[in-house]
Amino acid sequence: MPKQRDVQAQRELLSNATWQVLADDGLPGLTLRAVAERAGCTTGLVMHAFPTKKALLRHARDLLYERTAVRADAAEAACTQPFDALAAVLGQAVDLPHGHHEESRVWVGFLAAALADDDLAERHRAANRSFLARVRRLVAACRPEWTDERLELTTKSLVALVEGLNVLAAADPPTYPARLQQAALGEALAPLA
Repeated sequence: MPKQRDVQAQRELLSNATWQVLADDGLPGLTLRAVAERAGCTTGLVMHAFPTKKALLRHARDLLYERTAVRADAAEAACTQPFDALAAVLGQAVDLPHGHHEESRVWVGFLAAALADDDLAERHRAANRSFLARVRRLVAACRPEWTDERLELTTKSLVALVEGLNVLAAADPPTYPARLQQAALGEALAPLA
């Protein structure tokens, strides 16, 4: 049993190192050697856990989805009213005061890689559709009288807004500060209040 714990600890070490390389150097900088250097281990250890760069990418993409889903679950669970839950879920999805620039940079890298990789594209679509389903459910709870068409348009507009703010703020934080992001999100949510 202790051996499994060691394997898990090694995977976590390598996951964190992969994440840091992606956040700092982007996809072009992601190599087995760079991950090994960041983790303070040999490339052999990296290859034992992740035999290819693609395996590293898949793992890091799954880790990104898990992190964001856990945060969205917590934001939603902390609220008793549908509007508050929607605002909390969308609020944690944009950078705002949370400091998720690193996640945003990694997400942009995955989006770029997904354009040329069917597996990453499918993982991206699945995560995006899961987030859309959550937001749509919350929008419908806020406005049960709305038509399916209006629910769909509102849902996709809200998701596009928070994803766009994430990307733009990750690349140019001074132009998209937290106060601007909060104001934009508040304006978009006003019809649902």
